[in-house]
Amino acid sequence: MQTVAYAVDGPKEKFHRWNITRRNLKDHDVKVEIMYTGVCHSDIHQARNEWNISKYPMVPGHEILGKIVEIGSKVSKFKEGELAGIGCFVDSCRECRNCKNNEEQLCLQGNAETYNSFEMDKKTPTYGGYSTHIVVDENYVLRVSKKFTKLEGVAPLFCAGITTFSPLRAHRDKVGPGKKVGIIGLGGLGHMGVKFASSMGAEVTVFSTSPSKENDAKKLGANQFVISKDEKAMKEVEGTFDFILDTVSAKHDLDPYLQALGSHGVLAIVGANPVPYSLPGTSLIRGNKTIYGSLIGGIKQTQEMIDYCADHDIVSDVEVIGIVKIDEAFDRTVKSDVKYRFVIDCKSLQAPQSL
Repeated sequence: MQTVAYAVDGPKEKFHRWNITRRNLKDHDVKVEIMYTGVCHSDIHQARNEWNISKYPMVPGHEILGKIVEIGSKVSKFKEGELAGIGCFVDSCRECRNCKNNEEQLCLQGNAETYNSFEMDKKTPTYGGYSTHIVVDENYVLRVSKKFTKLEGVAPLFCAGITTFSPLRAHRDKVGPGKKVGIIGLGGLGHMGVKFASSMGAEVTVFSTSPSKENDAKKLGANQFVISKDEKAMKEVEGTFDFILDTVSAKHDLDPYLQALGSHGVLAIVGANPVPYSLPGTSLIRGNKTIYGSLIGGIKQTQEMIDYCADHDIVSDVEVIGIVKIDEAFDRTVKSDVKYRFVIDCKSLQAPQSL
């Protein structure tokens, strides 16, 4: 099946219109007409080969919301016309201990990522959501409730949402009522962390280097706001947090945040910082503190997150763009010039010159 997409051919190239071929439906496949695709910062890292793993031509996009328009002969989980979501991976081995434990994101055989990857045959390239349609096995597709009214804000939940929800859920004993949670950074990930932690009943503090973000942080649900460059302010919060979520993908020092944790506190890292951290052993040891890494979530937990969002009226704050503005959106994302996630209206791929 020929599908219109937007691709990039190299780390310094601009995006261009490109036709790709999606496979014919297998028995358990669903065909999704893509409505919205979020622009994740990892799309930028991949398109610009900042992680040195890029394959070109590349069609990014792993925050995909759409409508099912066709189903395979043995599909049992979905019907035509239903809303569906696709996240960071589209298949896995299904047999390893992680897959069987509903952690397909940690597949020991290496899962099939939604783009810049290969299907499980390890030779067929995957292409993502900067396109009009996608075909995916029903077991790697998420149900999307009709409760959502702002569908454009749903798309980023399939990466930014699960990335922040998963570590908060894993440490729910440190995140509920009566607990103090810190969120480092107020971008695409950070603003979701604030929404989730606030909805779970925690007292939420945002750490940021930008004083201008204080009003937004409090509108999103934060109770307090701390300028992380202010040594006095950081000193005042030492030893007070139960849990801190680090969403920053740029170089920064972990030590002030470890000192901000109380005894048995957890610092969870979800920002893909390309610069190695310097581990402050003394701050970690004193207080029996933990540094925790978290990579998105499996299909079961991602479905839990989507259902939670539907029940609590949580979506991402987005700016919707036509596909012709994708290069500009990349540049603005790097400059943190978006509140808080760009989302592509995929109708624009049909007539991109008009948007």
